[in-house]
Amino acid sequence: MSCPESQKMGTSGKNASSPHKQVIFKKSSRDKSLTIYLGKRDFIDNIGNVEPVDGVVLVDPAVIKAKKVYVSLTCAFRYGQEDIDVIGLTFRRDLFFSRVQVYPPVDKPESLSHLQESLLKKLGKNAYPFFFTFPDHLPCSVCLQPAPRDSDKSCGVDFEVKAFSTENVEERIHKRNSARLLIRKVQYAPEKPGPQPCAETTWQFFMSTKPLHLKACLSKEVYYHGEPIPVTITINNSTEKTVKKIKVQVEQVANVVLYSSDYYTKVVAAEEAQ
Repeated sequence: MSCPESQKMGTSGKNASSPHKQVIFKKSSRDKSLTIYLGKRDFIDNIGNVEPVDGVVLVDPAVIKAKKVYVSLTCAFRYGQEDIDVIGLTFRRDLFFSRVQVYPPVDKPESLSHLQESLLKKLGKNAYPFFFTFPDHLPCSVCLQPAPRDSDKSCGVDFEVKAFSTENVEERIHKRNSARLLIRKVQYAPEKPGPQPCAETTWQFFMSTKPLHLKACLSKEVYYHGEPIPVTITINNSTEKTVKKIKVQVEQVANVVLYSSDYYTKVVAAEEAQ
């Protein structure tokens, strides 16, 4: 997912001088045995490196008892609802999975972030930190809609941080013993514009010695949601034929790899003139 570079800046205007208040995201399990805390849900991919996922899990030993508590980070590609499968093939594929044990603690963390230090001080002795780093090959969060009427068949890549308690990590994880938070891995579009996109083609018609030349140019390389896309079209018609209609389409093209590699193309906007 790409966002404007300006969104990385703080609030401007009269609120710019006000002290920054840390927002904390938390989610508790149904049995109240554990609560997961995160300082943010958007993690920026700066091409060279990605912001790590750091958080804290608060554990209730009286409810956990002899169980162990784990935290996992999962990146998954999905198509449609998770509980639907066809002939045993689920429409979901895990691209990355990492898991750490936080309770009882196995290793002492090498270092803590400022957020973790603050949360550990506030939550007390039953709070335990966790830390994940993104590998280089993972895509960013994205959600594609195959068709306007396919509201329940969204296709995309999402990230999930889950904390859960269990006696055996290989067993099925129950929802009442777990808490999960969806996060996003995002990239910001560069402030410096790239080259102006242009494309041209030539048609040679039967029984015509001269061609028809078409050239289309965009004003810039990157557009954001809701922003108009002006297209400049130049036609050099040297033939004896008449151009009756001009149609411009914006297509969303995705290379989706689940059980095979497929390209999905969807027209998201179209204009025509006669």
